[in-house]
Amino acid sequence: MPLVNTKELFEKAYKGGYAIGAFNCNNMEIIQAITEAAKECNSPVILQVSAGARKYAKPVYIKKMVEAAIKDTDLPIVLHLDHGLDFETCKECIDNGFTSVMIDASSKSFEENIALTRKVVEYAHNHDPYVTVEAELGTLAGIEDDVVVEHGSETYTRPEDVEEFVRRTGCDSLAIAIGTSHGAFKFKPEQCTVDPETGLLVPPPLRFDILEDIAKRLPGFPIVLHGASSVNQDLVKIINDNGGKLKDAIGVPEEQLRQAARSAVCKINIDSDLRLAMTAGIRQHLNKHPEHFDPRQYVGDGRAEVKKLVKHKIIEVLGSNDKL
Repeated sequence: MPLVNTKELFEKAYKGGYAIGAFNCNNMEIIQAITEAAKECNSPVILQVSAGARKYAKPVYIKKMVEAAIKDTDLPIVLHLDHGLDFETCKECIDNGFTSVMIDASSKSFEENIALTRKVVEYAHNHDPYVTVEAELGTLAGIEDDVVVEHGSETYTRPEDVEEFVRRTGCDSLAIAIGTSHGAFKFKPEQCTVDPETGLLVPPPLRFDILEDIAKRLPGFPIVLHGASSVNQDLVKIINDNGGKLKDAIGVPEEQLRQAARSAVCKINIDSDLRLAMTAGIRQHLNKHPEHFDPRQYVGDGRAEVKKLVKHKIIEVLGSNDKL
């Protein structure tokens, strides 16, 4: 099966009340874990590549590893550029076989965002084969590779802007800001409340009122959530119990993401949770087996943790299992 774009997958997801996981990848083990989990769950999947991943793994390696995953699983896989910051990067990825790209001009003015997004859309849609384009309105706090927004500088998406933006750009999907955040430290402690029973920080709820307003204004149009890792506290504990120092790491509650997936949200981005799972597996292995020095042993355990996490996300959060 060849790579696919997001168009038909999102149409099915919107009608079916589920979302498709967009999992960031940058090495062989993570790609294997994601795609094997998706295969076992009978789920479509998006493999997305950030600027940092392209620098780390090199584009040619990523492309060939994704091709190998398709051959291994025969899944409908989308190869997506995450946070393309300029036209040149999007064009390069389109020319090199990506089936979907994100142009992130959310830090620019409304008119500049429209102009740059439209330029990418025109190139992508005129390409053979057709490449889908994700755009963004509003900004998320946190750090993801080259995207850095200080807490306090984020802005919620204005529902009154979305119709004009989508009409003038022609984008295929829209990432919005409703309170998610990049990274494993999504919320400052002062933003949260404390659960009296567990003592854990409880983040502020997502702005579902904004999502509902946008969905009414753009009926049937696929919405995307970035910064949607949940920062599983069991994984954080494993990391900290085995030499890590993750203090106040907190993410978006999974029940809120499932609620979003039942509405207009068709794509949910997951990156930090994969990193935590890989790190937890490796740290635990090395702590139990200090005599081991073969990367296949400890990275293999990391891969197993990532696979377990992805299966959990597909079934319990995204609802995309058995949707092929």
